[in-house]
Amino acid sequence: MHGCRGEAPAPRRLNVHGRRDSKPAPEQLKARSKAAFDEQAPIYDEGMQGGHARALHPCIIEEVRRAMEDIPAPSVLDVGCGTGMLSEQLLSVFPSCHLTGIDLSPAMVERARARLAGRAEVREADAERLPFHDGVFDLVVCNDSFHHYPDPDRAAFQMWRVLRKGGALVLGDVWQPAPARAVMNAWMPLSYEGDVRIYSETELRAILGTWFQRVRWSRIGLTGCLVVASKG
Repeated sequence: MHGCRGEAPAPRRLNVHGRRDSKPAPEQLKARSKAAFDEQAPIYDEGMQGGHARALHPCIIEEVRRAMEDIPAPSVLDVGCGTGMLSEQLLSVFPSCHLTGIDLSPAMVERARARLAGRAEVREADAERLPFHDGVFDLVVCNDSFHHYPDPDRAAFQMWRVLRKGGALVLGDVWQPAPARAVMNAWMPLSYEGDVRIYSETELRAILGTWFQRVRWSRIGLTGCLVVASKG
């Protein structure tokens, strides 16, 4: 596992979508994603589908500790919370935190509510349309979900919008070197899970750097990356 540190260059706007008319519409991609994760929900915690997300948990928890060390009772939003496994770990590390989770999949939301048993609020919601007021969270966590969003720029803005000044985003996602990424990105929008795109370091820095003042990107293992972004 590589470290979780590094400084960002000055962000610049990139067009990272490369959509063609033949590719599915955003709502079609979201419908595919919702259906796929509804189907996977009963086995996600033990099955291979959730393996990549689980592998990122330790580094995410480490970064959350750093980001929240001076806040005794942080308000935390878990975007794409799935079955609530990461949320449960966050509550173990920060038992005094106020945690909210959202997911597009009703079946995932149901499992997260059962797992968290009233210790957190869990809502069915879209990451591109977060149902919260501006500046209400100290921390936003998003793990292994960002590559599903048809409009990553809007999702990034929404995460920035709901953070308080000085808040942080900790985002884990899939990563591949350029040749493999090009092949997978040609195929992903056609997948039944509603995947959209695997982002390069430059692309993620640009998307998040439009809104966040400081962006750190780290490679995690062979197929993961971690981004920590701060709201000034």
